[in-house]
Amino acid sequence: MARKRRGTPIHGWIVIDKPPGLSSSAVVGRVKRLTGAAKVGHAGTLDPLATGVLPMALGEATKTVAYLMDGRKAYRFTVRWGEARDTDDAEGAVTAISDARSTQAEIEAVLGRFRGSIEQVPPAFSAIKVGGRRAYALARGDAAPALSARTVQIHDLTLKAMPDRDHAEFEAVSGKGAYMRSLARDLAVALGTVGHVSALRRTAVGPFHESQAISLDKLESLGHSAPLSGHLLPVETVLDDIPALALTEREARKLSHGQAIPVLPVASRSPFKNIGQGDVVRAMVEGRLVALAKIKGGEIRPFRVINL
Repeated sequence: MARKRRGTPIHGWIVIDKPPGLSSSAVVGRVKRLTGAAKVGHAGTLDPLATGVLPMALGEATKTVAYLMDGRKAYRFTVRWGEARDTDDAEGAVTAISDARSTQAEIEAVLGRFRGSIEQVPPAFSAIKVGGRRAYALARGDAAPALSARTVQIHDLTLKAMPDRDHAEFEAVSGKGAYMRSLARDLAVALGTVGHVSALRRTAVGPFHESQAISLDKLESLGHSAPLSGHLLPVETVLDDIPALALTEREARKLSHGQAIPVLPVASRSPFKNIGQGDVVRAMVEGRLVALAKIKGGEIRPFRVINL
């Protein structure tokens, strides 16, 4: 017999404004304790130094996290010129210094090299696995791994301010797997100096924006009370790009029990006429998400049942 999960069955998304100094996993623990939710996960790790948007999946929303991981992310960050650090952020030890500084025109002239599809080496202190171990664990043990470059997408990169000769503030929009710490490091090198991220804030992840985010202190004041529901976003929030098919109650019951149903009767009621073999769909009944399913062999076959 499966062990019953302890806690309250709360389903949906809460957007946390992560404070500095906490790991993403520590925030998960805080959210679980403050809400009493039986199951909590996060989407898109933030470094302890970083602040900002950290989407938290509660209950059945954890089954949809994968659909958020590929979404775009927006950041504001500050580069401190003249100091390289082993972590590529302000928490690390200084490994090199430089007196070279650049003008606004010189900085803007190199930004184009860092937009679009670029090659990027992740920071040595990152969560990437090397031989089954996290890179940061190896780096902390004085055995910093040699990480390979990988292709990432930088959709936008803009210089926003230069408060003094040692600092420059940027905004960036990136795809999956891009590191702002690496971006800062590589920008500095392209400008003939060294540098690291001294401040980093994530302002958006997929459909979630900092305007929706609440602090852990605010969450604590809400506790398990009814006002918490005012900050709870639907499970399907991250599934907007997936076509929704309306089911009858009978069809929904079959899918919820893991059984396939014929696609033609459902498709005939759908406004989506270009759904084909292999496509993923949202199976809905009266506005409620029943399952994520795939079109295959003339059937709608559920692969992720959502129990709401």
